[in-house]
Amino acid sequence: MPTVKLVLEYDGTRYAGWQRQPDHPTIQEAIEQAIKQVSQSVTSVIGAGRTDAGVHALGQVASFHTERDWPASSWMRALNAVLPEDIAVRSTTLVEPGFHAQHDARGKLYRYRILHRPTRPTVDRAFVWHIYRPLDEAAMQQAATSLIGSQDFSSFEGALTDNNNPICHLQRLTVIRHDDQILIEAYADRFLKHMVRAIVGTVVEVGLGRRAPASLAEVLRARDRSAAGLTAPAHGLFLMRVDYE
Repeated sequence: MPTVKLVLEYDGTRYAGWQRQPDHPTIQEAIEQAIKQVSQSVTSVIGAGRTDAGVHALGQVASFHTERDWPASSWMRALNAVLPEDIAVRSTTLVEPGFHAQHDARGKLYRYRILHRPTRPTVDRAFVWHIYRPLDEAAMQQAATSLIGSQDFSSFEGALTDNNNPICHLQRLTVIRHDDQILIEAYADRFLKHMVRAIVGTVVEVGLGRRAPASLAEVLRARDRSAAGLTAPAHGLFLMRVDYE
């Protein structure tokens, strides 16, 4: 059976995350319904990451098996013709039958957007976390740097998860200002549930002067979610890309 790899873009505002759920709209369900509509066949779509409710993506990757012997370009045209306006297929590729969008992923890049200005946003209100208080960006970057490496990130993991491996290799965590936006980018081999948002919330507390930059090493050692800061709002987070090599 052919295996199709999709690169997806979506606005997660009205969805309860990636993973299929009863009685709530999800990205996975929308993709599977679109495949059924265009191919008259039922299939399970595997996503590279289970983005949370309200989280967006510019480069989510998914894969599925199909009995339809269609060229990759036909899948992109057909799916985009029936998908909701807040979900789009950016590219399609026919890959080896053994390809698995989640298990074969080698790295993921997330970007968190903070709007840092006195006035509240309008056009971008569903895509940024608005903070109007002064932020010490140098302190935020100092704190972020202390988290880089292969670490036990239990202190930044959300509750109600079936994960039993808290070790992630965080290769990059940067705090970058562009005009009135502060972008926090995280790249790792894998992420725990709510991990990026918990890191962002804690780093922002450093920027607000509520924590010292050096305290994040202690947060890591605690291996306790209560030791870290608040969980940043979901709507500022974007899955930018997934790497496979």
